[in-house]
Amino acid sequence: MRAFVSTLLFLCAAKGVSSFTVSTSKKILSVKENYGVDLTCSYSADFGSDARVEWKFKDTKGSQSLVVFDGKLTESYQTRATLYGGSNLRFSKVTRTDTGEYSCEVSSTKSQFDSITVTLIVQVPPSVPNCMIPPSVTTGRAATLSCSDAEASPPPTYRWYKDGTLLPAEPNKISGFRNATYKLNSATGDLVFPSASLTDSGQYYCEVSNDAGPSQKCSGLKMEVRDINTGGIVAGVIVALLLVALLVFVVWYAKRRDWLPKNLKSQSKPGVVYQSPSLHGGGGDDEDDREYKQKSSFVV
Repeated sequence: MRAFVSTLLFLCAAKGVSSFTVSTSKKILSVKENYGVDLTCSYSADFGSDARVEWKFKDTKGSQSLVVFDGKLTESYQTRATLYGGSNLRFSKVTRTDTGEYSCEVSSTKSQFDSITVTLIVQVPPSVPNCMIPPSVTTGRAATLSCSDAEASPPPTYRWYKDGTLLPAEPNKISGFRNATYKLNSATGDLVFPSASLTDSGQYYCEVSNDAGPSQKCSGLKMEVRDINTGGIVAGVIVALLLVALLVFVVWYAKRRDWLPKNLKSQSKPGVVYQSPSLHGGGGDDEDDREYKQKSSFVV
C-alpha cells in the first residue's frame, strides 16, 4: 500500500499536479426571486493565510463585473451582499438580474492560482407571453406565429394550442398529426407553417411554463388561411379596362360635339406683294428699275 501511495505522489509531482485547489459546496444554485442565497468558496491551506480572494460575475448576456475586489464588496453589492468566512458570498435578496455565473478566484503571494465557478439561477415565474398571430394568410405562403416571455427564469418551455387542442412538438410521431406540416420550437416559441393550407385555419394561443411558478397564456386569436381570389383579380382588370374605354369614348364624343376648346389658328406667314412698274414713255431702263425698286414693298 505504501508503495502504491508513493508511486501516486511521484506521478503527480512528475506531471506538475498542484495541491493548490479551490472548491465549492454546490456548483449550481436555484433560488426564487427576492430570497437569500449563499455562494461558498473554500481553498486549500497551501495558499497561506494571506491568500487573495476575488469574486467575479458574468450575466446571461456575457457582461462581466467585479463583486469582491481586494477583500471588499464593490459598491453595487454592498447593500445586499456580505462576505463571510473570508471567501464565502451571501446575498440577502436576489433579483432576476443576478442570474449568471460567479467565479471565485484565489491566488497566493507565490503566484499560485485556482478558481471555481458557481451558477446561480434566480427563479422568475412566467408572465403573460407576447403572442404574434397573423390574422390572414394566403394558401401556399409561409406563416410564423411567435410567442415570447423575456423575463421568465429558468428559460421557459412554449406550447401552442389550436382550437383548444395541444399541438405536439413532433407531429410526425402522433397518428392524428402525421399530415401536419408545421414546425414548433418549444425553446423559442416559434410556430412555423412553411406552406399554409386551408386546414391550418383556426383559433391559436400560446402557453409558457417553467418550474418557478404557474403557467401563463396569451389571448387566443384566429388565423384564417384563404385561397388566392382569382375571380376578384380578373374582375378588377375588367373594370379597369372598361374605365379606360369609357374615358377614350368621352374624349372622342366631346371632340365630335365640339365641346373641347378650339386650338388657336396659326397666323399666315408674311407674303411679298410686288407692284408692277408704271409705264412711262421716254424713260430709260435704269430709271424704270429705280422706280420699280422704290415702289416695291412688303405687306404684313
